[in-house]
Amino acid sequence: MKAYKVFFILLITLTYSCSNDNEYHNIQDKILETQITELYGSLDALIMPSGESLNKIPSDPKNKITSEKIALGKLLFHETGLAINPKITAGKNTYSCASCHHSKAGFQSGMKQGVGEGGIGFGTIGENRTTSPLYDSTTLDIQPIRSPTILNTAYQKVMLWNGQFGATGPNKGTEANWTAGSPKEKNNLGFEGVETQAIAGLDVHRLKIDPSFITSNDYKELFDNAFPNSSAEEKYSTLNAALAIAAYERSVLSNQAPFQKWLKGDKSSLSEDETKGANLFFGKAKCYTCHSGPGLNGMNFHALGMRDLSGDDFEGTIDDATKKGRGGFTNNPEDDYKFKTPTLYNLKDVNHLGHGGSFLTIKEVLKYKNNAIAENKSVPKNKLSKSFNPLNLTDEEITQLSLFIEVSLYDNNLSRYVPDTLPSNNCFPNADDVSKQDMSYCE
Repeated sequence: MKAYKVFFILLITLTYSCSNDNEYHNIQDKILETQITELYGSLDALIMPSGESLNKIPSDPKNKITSEKIALGKLLFHETGLAINPKITAGKNTYSCASCHHSKAGFQSGMKQGVGEGGIGFGTIGENRTTSPLYDSTTLDIQPIRSPTILNTAYQKVMLWNGQFGATGPNKGTEANWTAGSPKEKNNLGFEGVETQAIAGLDVHRLKIDPSFITSNDYKELFDNAFPNSSAEEKYSTLNAALAIAAYERSVLSNQAPFQKWLKGDKSSLSEDETKGANLFFGKAKCYTCHSGPGLNGMNFHALGMRDLSGDDFEGTIDDATKKGRGGFTNNPEDDYKFKTPTLYNLKDVNHLGHGGSFLTIKEVLKYKNNAIAENKSVPKNKLSKSFNPLNLTDEEITQLSLFIEVSLYDNNLSRYVPDTLPSNNCFPNADDVSKQDMSYCE
């Protein structure tokens, strides 16, 4: 810490004895401005662009973001009419990308495990989705690791907890692991992570474009507008659908969260305790060392000893590659048990945190990191991150830090990224009979 900063904070502390609460709040704002400016050069470095500033959203050079692609992708992401490749006929047209990534759960799954085909029901935020009795472990599309959010993925070069999707950035040099016949083979198309995941994900989750479906709805014009230079043979393809979905996903940003408003100059958007929590985040707690940039995520992988999916509500099995995280993809033992740093925005509506969903609240995660005692005994101590050390935070500081993450980083208007209806008039994000009963707008 620079000497002038120490002096500045000491001066503020001495001054407080003669200040009222409002003045003290202003002082906390000044400290926060100083800390962020020292770390990033300016407050602007953490500001997300507005939805209209498409040229400011990080994009894949091979998939330019346009308003037309976003409009198409927004619909396709929620479209249950793409579910035409199920393993069991009863699952046809009953699920979508949004089955596991919906706005009411911060674009994550509302339950510990995301379920695509074979899931029934929804509840309020997706928490009541269960397995249809028609399905077993060989036919159910259920994930062995918690479904990551699509929120703020524009700030990620590679995707998934192990970062296996994406041909650029951290995945340069991993070409030997882009296994032929596996979803990882899609990396050979040369796209970044968001695009590659969308391309591979449609196949993995049994979603597909049927040209007759496109032409029988209003989708044809939307494809024409989004891909005006594509040939007739390529225009209405599953690849173009994936690229439109990726463009949409990049546009899904938490840019209306209170902290974003604070960064733009509205200092009243954070309470005094939230500001104290922010100062801890960018100061004593050192959260910024892993969670950085506008998305407060990271492109590094860390072994924090968190548990994998488990418990009575866990279905299926977990292979060793999934347990090893990044190492399971790279086959480099130095990467074993490391997982990608997620965004910290919009976690209030998430019922399970950590790659294995072993934490129920933000405060639980903070206490875990504060104590720095690994819960997963399968992770060797010599594999744990060197950054996984006690933070020496008090209970009050943990509460303040939790408040900042839970409230200040919460964009309460994610419904703006959800269509009112689909051109097909299908129910979404699920269209099974039980989900339709849960969602009053579905007929």
